[in-house]
Amino acid sequence: MKKTAVACLALATLLVAAPAQATGRTVPQPVATSPACPPPADVRPDPDAEIPPVNRAALERAIAGLPAADATAAIVRVGGAKGSWRGVSGVADLAGKRKASANARFRAGSVTKTFTTAVVLQLVAEGRVSLDGTVQEYLPGLLPETYPEVRVRQLLDHTSGLPAPDLPGSLEWVYRTRFRTWTPHEYVALAVRNPVEFTPGTRQHYLNVNTFVAGLLIEQITGNSYEHEVTTRILRPVGMRDSYLPGASPRIRGRHHTGYQAVPEGFPDAVPYGTAHVVDMTEMSTTSTWASGDLISTVADLEKFVRALFSGQIVPPAQLEPMFTVPGVTTYGTCEPAAYTSGMSRMVLPGGIVAYGKTGARYGYAAGIGATRDLSRTLVYSVNSTDAKASGQNQRTLGIALASFAEPS
Repeated sequence: MKKTAVACLALATLLVAAPAQATGRTVPQPVATSPACPPPADVRPDPDAEIPPVNRAALERAIAGLPAADATAAIVRVGGAKGSWRGVSGVADLAGKRKASANARFRAGSVTKTFTTAVVLQLVAEGRVSLDGTVQEYLPGLLPETYPEVRVRQLLDHTSGLPAPDLPGSLEWVYRTRFRTWTPHEYVALAVRNPVEFTPGTRQHYLNVNTFVAGLLIEQITGNSYEHEVTTRILRPVGMRDSYLPGASPRIRGRHHTGYQAVPEGFPDAVPYGTAHVVDMTEMSTTSTWASGDLISTVADLEKFVRALFSGQIVPPAQLEPMFTVPGVTTYGTCEPAAYTSGMSRMVLPGGIVAYGKTGARYGYAAGIGATRDLSRTLVYSVNSTDAKASGQNQRTLGIALASFAEPS
């Protein structure tokens, strides 16, 4: 019997449940000692595991019924050797009731981290950066003198121990300051007022500050802006004509869907939506996430990116391995094994299939990319979720991820 990913909740975790990047700093209790943690479950890859044919009916059901309380629109592209499927559902905005478009731009959120990591690995391939080089070497004065050495590879796989900045985490504060412009140095300086969370290389903690520093590294080494390097090294060569980095602009250029966030009644500018209320979050500065989350893209462009990245067209194969390698440490504050590679996540499915991907969330926008390494199955989605940054799993995107690997009935 062919082994497939019918029971693919694990993939859904990969493609949906990456933790939303908190605005403020979280301080979980440190893991006691390694011997105190039970051994992780032994889930092994199976080289004979096969991808099932595309389940079109399941995918149609996953995006049916929009607009709904949880989301206003969804766009999905599934591809690979076992077939392809494209779907779109919902409305572009609540006021005009325009139908959603398969070509609409959206905020890709933390999918941006995969692009930032790819540029750093290109610089490694060019001999201009070493993964074992330190932040202190490449960016002197950025980190406090009391900090231990932080290596470039530790930035990319989130094992640096660098802390997050202390910022308010409430939606009210985010909405009130949504047009504020941050500089990367301002963000990092605010973060490193705090002590390191752990000895670099001993734990993994997924935080935006790592990719901020990686973005500054790109600028220091190349002498050009982060935006210029991503555009000239990835977007243009791959043919991602509808993708761009907005810089300080709070707008989304061209055709796009409106992003809404569910809010309590009485929230500033809130409008009724069914039995609840939402606020328009489409226009807002992305400088608070910069190299960690500012990309604006389309599902077609991101599918091009996934294919080019996994096939070694963006990063040479020798330097691409960190993007498919999870460090052998535990997640900070837990006994769970690390889940992130450099720029993505890795998941072994119950059937033995291995998948890699990255999710992203901005208020009003939930996005994700994923694929098997041999590109036998690819998935890109954008969902205009009304609570995209909620902790836990978004059920709509969970359903899409499950349907993308479900066995046809």
